[in-house]
Amino acid sequence: MPRSLEIEMNSFPIAGTFTISRGAKTSAEVITCVLTENGRRGWGECVPYRRYGETMESVAAQIEAARPLIEQGISTEDLLRAMPPGAARNAVDCAIWDLEAKLGGQGVAERLGLASPQPLTTAYTISLGEPEVMAAQAREHSARTLLKVKVGTGDDESRIRAVREAAPDSIIMLDANEGWPEETLTHHLRISAEMKIALVEQPLPAGKDEMLACIERPILVCADESVHHTGDLASLRDRYDAINIKLDKTGGLTEALGMKREAQRLGFQIMLGCMVGTSLAMAPAVLLAQDAEFVDLDGALLLARDREPGLRYTASLVFPPEKELWG
Repeated sequence: MPRSLEIEMNSFPIAGTFTISRGAKTSAEVITCVLTENGRRGWGECVPYRRYGETMESVAAQIEAARPLIEQGISTEDLLRAMPPGAARNAVDCAIWDLEAKLGGQGVAERLGLASPQPLTTAYTISLGEPEVMAAQAREHSARTLLKVKVGTGDDESRIRAVREAAPDSIIMLDANEGWPEETLTHHLRISAEMKIALVEQPLPAGKDEMLACIERPILVCADESVHHTGDLASLRDRYDAINIKLDKTGGLTEALGMKREAQRLGFQIMLGCMVGTSLAMAPAVLLAQDAEFVDLDGALLLARDREPGLRYTASLVFPPEKELWG
């Protein structure tokens, strides 16, 4: 039978509210691309992101426009040229990887040369809020090895200090989501270093981050919104020490593999990150993250309801996906 495509729109409630510097959300709105061929099903998930001009409708329309190529059996390499980076290509690319693994009888891990992928220490995200609220969240999760703390206001010193006091033994990363004003940047970096923060992510807005090349950086600074695909890397070497690879930005696992290799060649440290989505969105990234310095794949942990079956999370670890989920 020929390959067929289904496009599904799904909503998964978040446990509570997830807040960053740009706003809050109470559900993860995702698009699932399902490919079927010869009785086998492959699937991939993406999270449309308004920060990049994406909506559920626009991403579904992108996938629909590519339907003829997808159902003709386009390869993941050809897909790179047929669709632009972003959420739509991610869902299609990951679905092709999954389907071809099932048709070929060789898992994605094996195709990537990962004979025995290992569980990874993943961050757990603390939402942006008042210092005492964030401290309470951090204290609740202080047994975790790695915390990612959302910041991004003009005065985050009290938040940084409160979270560090509440979780004295955790490795802490900060994510400013482009929210620090230039005039407070050096102050916040100094406080972060004093509080033994491991890394700060995207402190300045994308396209307005030249200042990072002109100041001393006492801790690692990681690009997120400033980096989407391999072509972005070379121009960021003077201002960032690490990059956050997210499949919804790169447009799938295929581009992310090449981007990771080039980033490592250029000397960047690697973070594997995610949007707030289900275990299906996290699964390909867990395989890609096997040798990353930082792993932030807790999207499914933030949900009140996940896919069944989902990824296995135990304490601070996320385990590689079972074949029933993906790959």
